[in-house]
Amino acid sequence: MVGKDRGFQAFANILMVVLSALALIPFILLFISSFTDEQSLIVNGYSFFPKKWSLYAYQYLLTKSSSVLRGYGISFIVTVVGTAGNLLITLLYAYPLSRRELPGRNIFAFYLFFTMLFSGGLVPSYLMWTKMFHIRNTIFALLVPNLLLSAFNVIMMRTYFTANIPDAVVEAARIDGAGEFRILFGIVLPMSQPIIVTIVLLVGLGYWNDWMNGLYYLNDDRMYSIQVLLQHIQRNLDALKQQGQSGGNVNNANLPSTAVRMALTVMGVLPVLIVYPFMQKYFVQGIAIGAVKG
Repeated sequence: MVGKDRGFQAFANILMVVLSALALIPFILLFISSFTDEQSLIVNGYSFFPKKWSLYAYQYLLTKSSSVLRGYGISFIVTVVGTAGNLLITLLYAYPLSRRELPGRNIFAFYLFFTMLFSGGLVPSYLMWTKMFHIRNTIFALLVPNLLLSAFNVIMMRTYFTANIPDAVVEAARIDGAGEFRILFGIVLPMSQPIIVTIVLLVGLGYWNDWMNGLYYLNDDRMYSIQVLLQHIQRNLDALKQQGQSGGNVNNANLPSTAVRMALTVMGVLPVLIVYPFMQKYFVQGIAIGAVKG
């Protein structure tokens, strides 16, 4: 029996090493490619051992340094504010749904679930946000549409509360005179660290990686987040290179579009890679408990 356990443990360790390598290798290749010469990429393709190294992609981005720093700043503000707002709304929606004594609980739950299946579509949403709420070219264009509330997150948090917050704890707090907000923020919230971290990570990633809202609602480059700005730079770079190839402009034709694309991706994903290891334990625990139990 001990031999079987050791054999299974060895197999599991080898399997996890292989899976970890498969997850890590693309990031290493991406990072190396961003430091590879453009012509080397075109002729030899992507390689872990490029024949010619180059910093030109990052030097090109440094020419846009003021815009890049502003984009990082806007992304940071939007991610922090949007994540905090989403978390607060999710809490205030999920906790009442977890209480069986809530009047009309099934109606609110159905309304939430209905939004997961049906929506008005892109054109009505665009008209609503721009004509009624006038968010075009404002910070709210990056904060509100599609990101401020997620029905999936509400259901996951409600499931966590239902499965892991004992009714006896809530009832004891009520007997002691605690109100609902005191129970939520003083008792329930401290007991829900895994699901809170999970929601923060999911929502934060959504805000940090979002570029669709910028594409739809922004045409002022001073309001571009880092993802919108990087996409804008790449689009301009492709246009310049195409113009150089068709018009005979050698300088434009030799612009490092492929290497810059890799460098842009590194700049976009690097903050996420730095933050995620510190939140991984709670993220896995929160996903497992919030999505399976209930």
